[in-house]
Amino acid sequence: MKRTAWPGLCALLALGSLAVWAAGLPTGLAWQAGGWVRQPWTLWTAALDHLSAAHMTANLLALGGIALLGLFLEAGVPAALALLLAWPLSTLSLLAWPEVRQYVGLSGLVHAAVGVLWAHAAVRGAPKPASFVLFLALGFKLLLEHAWSQPIGFSPDWGFNVVYAAHLGGALTGAGCGLMAAAVARLRG
Repeated sequence: MKRTAWPGLCALLALGSLAVWAAGLPTGLAWQAGGWVRQPWTLWTAALDHLSAAHMTANLLALGGIALLGLFLEAGVPAALALLLAWPLSTLSLLAWPEVRQYVGLSGLVHAAVGVLWAHAAVRGAPKPASFVLFLALGFKLLLEHAWSQPIGFSPDWGFNVVYAAHLGGALTGAGCGLMAAAVARLRG
């Protein structure tokens, strides 16, 4: 169970996204800033919904890479639980940006997963280069996107608005949940 918790959760997220896509479910799964209190499930379902096949494929490829990275870093149950906690919280973090009115896609949760893995590697004393590289790569990407000043930006490559705030909110939420889970795991011995 320890070694399969992280890749198992990543696989469930991928299967959930594929199931939502295959079912062609309505956009009632999207998170709406003004409606999430009436539809709280969207804190989870928004991550499983995608705007295009290319959007979903890119997120699933990133999720696959994160599953492998988690295996390499020996992310187990505490990291998987941290990601489960970060899932709705990263979506909820979008309330910090009034410009963000709606959101779908795994990208926020993918960034949360990287934040969890960084925390896991940093606190656990896993290969320090892995923690350093994760921190630098994630930090550099977030700096390039500068979500604090541009939470949403139209991407001609994607043909739709990218919610950069979801990346920043996800990374921060994931890192926070990951640090908390790693600290609890250390205390438990």
